[in-house]
Amino acid sequence: MATRRGGGDRRQAILEGAFTVFARRGYAQAFVKEVAAEAGVAKPTVYNHLNDKATLFRHAMQATAQSVLDERLAALDPLKEASGDLHATLHDVGYRLLRLHTEDRACALRRLLYSEITHFPDILEIVTESGPHRLTQALADRFARLALAGRLRVTDPDVAAEQFLALLTGPLEARTRMGTRLIDDTALNDLARSAVDAFLQIFGPQAITEAGTDVRKVTNLDGHPLPVEE
Repeated sequence: MATRRGGGDRRQAILEGAFTVFARRGYAQAFVKEVAAEAGVAKPTVYNHLNDKATLFRHAMQATAQSVLDERLAALDPLKEASGDLHATLHDVGYRLLRLHTEDRACALRRLLYSEITHFPDILEIVTESGPHRLTQALADRFARLALAGRLRVTDPDVAAEQFLALLTGPLEARTRMGTRLIDDTALNDLARSAVDAFLQIFGPQAITEAGTDVRKVTNLDGHPLPVEE
């Protein structure tokens, strides 16, 4: 029996139910009646809110990508502060991002994108604009602020953000076999620590020479020398 809901609640329930069904069965094998049952609404209600199955799929993908993005943006909050232990802060952020990357919805979103992109070429832009692109922009903004505070040596924050995310997710995709195998918190912590170590070797406030000694003169984005703590 369908549950009575307000218009906004019904639409949200339909989109969440649709994503659940699409993730479980794939686009071709999913039926609108299953979506209605999952959402707790009548089948005609689904069509009233979203005209057809293809429209339902696109909107469900976009809504899920936005929800996943919101959680990842929240994970960047510790980087708003320019003080404190930078390595520890980056590790915390990296670990949170890895946890979210391996969360069921995020994995299902990627699997649906990969499997249906030939039938729905436009969903790549839909998901990217509501996900990775905006996450990279937000992270680049945090890195730019840290650079201005003398905590990072970054001349192109966008590149730094891309490389930080690549250091996190590149090894993760291999170890989880594209999200099909779970890895534990210890492995996620180790991945985050390795990514941060490599990132700070390149973008940390102290450049490292080939001999392994610190280069004591570093600069900020404006090219001005920055003091280095002894």
